[in-house]
Amino acid sequence: MKPINVGLLGAGTVGGGTFRVLQRNSEEISRRAGCAIRIAVVADKDVVRAKAVAADAARVTADAFEVVNDPQIDVVVELIGGYTIAKDLMLKAIANGKHVVTANKALLALHGNEIFSAARKQGVMVAFEAAVGGGIPIIKSLREGLTANRIEWIAGIINGTSNFILSEMRARGAAFADVLKQAQSKGYAEADPTFDIEGVDAAHKLAIMAAIGFGIPVQFDKAYVEGISKLAQQDIRYAEELGYRIKLLGIAKRKAAGFELRVHPTLIPARQLIANVEGVMNAILVKGDAVGQTMYYGAGAGAEPTASAVVADLVDVARALTADPEHRVPHLAFQHDQLSNVPILPMGEVETSYYLRLRVADKAGVLADITRILADQAISIEALVQKEPDAGEEYVDIILLTHLTREKKIDAAIRSIEALPVVSGKITRIRMEALQ
Repeated sequence: MKPINVGLLGAGTVGGGTFRVLQRNSEEISRRAGCAIRIAVVADKDVVRAKAVAADAARVTADAFEVVNDPQIDVVVELIGGYTIAKDLMLKAIANGKHVVTANKALLALHGNEIFSAARKQGVMVAFEAAVGGGIPIIKSLREGLTANRIEWIAGIINGTSNFILSEMRARGAAFADVLKQAQSKGYAEADPTFDIEGVDAAHKLAIMAAIGFGIPVQFDKAYVEGISKLAQQDIRYAEELGYRIKLLGIAKRKAAGFELRVHPTLIPARQLIANVEGVMNAILVKGDAVGQTMYYGAGAGAEPTASAVVADLVDVARALTADPEHRVPHLAFQHDQLSNVPILPMGEVETSYYLRLRVADKAGVLADITRILADQAISIEALVQKEPDAGEEYVDIILLTHLTREKKIDAAIRSIEALPVVSGKITRIRMEALQ
């Protein structure tokens, strides 16, 4: 079989890692793929950087469209990122009959349905293992390894920056703002960290996993997204005292009325393996009806971990080049005409348990008023802790853990409790998951 010629778009961290891994492991990769895979051209606006990556082993250009229009290129690897030029390049490559490998979770989360439809019509593949979980093979596991299962839920730590911040806040007792600065100094967080700390990056990845796990279109716009920027150090400390850890989780669940799709800080029992995933590492739990719970752990970012997934996709493309397009593994695991139209549930219909922290007047009758409001919404209390007031303080913290209830009921209860004259300020609400 003739060598596969690859056009690499983007010579940044992951692009450089991809080139190195392909060069270093070329013999092993060829044995697995059944043919040689070589990067023939590297495109990057920074030609100096591209030349440093290519090291005279590939042609270099500043024009990415030159690559996607080159008839000698079989596969385009898109590592530019973003929604605009990357989309145009990907669609042009597909229109030209080229297979595409990408790590661009944002693009797939927003425009994946359009891109997969275009690829299907052209009979080409779009492979995207590197888009979720870096080097963790979660996409292949969901698409192929767990194909016998009815997936019940997916829950994951899928943003290393947020996990690093929460780990440091817990370990050092530091404030969010201080740890964010540390993450930026270490290169874990961007100068503008919004996508990471506000949960958007995790929601991109969750939308893709949910589509594959449940056989639904990619629906990032239906996801509930809440980040970690408002988390207080005292809540991390109180959670620890109660036997929980706080993690930013992406959660997708199958329910009778529809699917839950949500990203938010979550209290998890400290005994759970995923609660002990620290630093920038990622971990994803998948519950299937046949296999039970499985966990996937590893580096969620970085040059060579992500390159590992990119090269694995290249090998998959090489193996499938001679296959009838109708008999390849579908992009979203299910046949395109068999995707479900079951809706994504609005957040008000989601059922979970809750951690509530209230600042209340230290006087008789306060708890009775609060528990009455909760009872009116049929919300039962699992645990209640009243902290000792500081010297001279008239207000005290109360922490409530509820049993399972519907979000709209807790919303109504919070509004009523906050209206009590004995309650000071806003109530802190963090969702809880047992992951069992």
